[in-house]
Amino acid sequence: MSAIADNLQAVQARISDAAVLAGRSPESIRLLAVSKTWPLASVLEAADAGQRAFGENYVQEGIDKVAATAGRNLEWHFIGPLQSNKSRAVAEHFDWVHSIERLKIAERLSVQRPANLPPLQVCIQVNVSGEASKSGCAPDEAQALCQAVAALPGLQLRGLMAIPEPTDDLAAQRAQFHHVWEIYDHIRAAGIPLDTLSMGMSHDLEAAVAEGATIVRIGTAIFGERNYR
Repeated sequence: MSAIADNLQAVQARISDAAVLAGRSPESIRLLAVSKTWPLASVLEAADAGQRAFGENYVQEGIDKVAATAGRNLEWHFIGPLQSNKSRAVAEHFDWVHSIERLKIAERLSVQRPANLPPLQVCIQVNVSGEASKSGCAPDEAQALCQAVAALPGLQLRGLMAIPEPTDDLAAQRAQFHHVWEIYDHIRAAGIPLDTLSMGMSHDLEAAVAEGATIVRIGTAIFGERNYR
């Protein structure tokens, strides 16, 4: 078995253990392999090991991988900040977008989604930690944004995405993820049908699963440490 296949198996075991500990079904949590900056060969290695969903942060890199893997029945998620001038390319090539933080981007994706494709599955990114360096709408703006996005044709609103402030403190990790879950629960109570919480990465997936994550976005634990040079 390849190193990536071994790593995938180890991450799935972590997800499963965390789910059982939280009294949840492991099947209720999907693994999104974050393949940004990794070559096509790494994606193919993961796909050969059974991984189907992949996340990309950079539009052109992602589109190149989508094209190169056509016919392999993979699912492609755009998870990075999205600029207006890149929205058409994302609308035309990706299956999911996790990082909508303002209505203008959602409106562009809605108009630009080709009619022959299924609706683009989308999440609203919430800046739960309030860090200036982080993308995402303010928590108190999330419900209104969800309401507006849910009404747009060509899009299917699925839920929320968050990237909390990094910390090694499990209680602090859980508190931030719980805040995201509270926002999600509040929006659902208002009658907006959400089913997805995209949160948790290599260092904090256990805390995310404990607080209700349905998609965990894992890169380093699968592919290794990144070299951005």
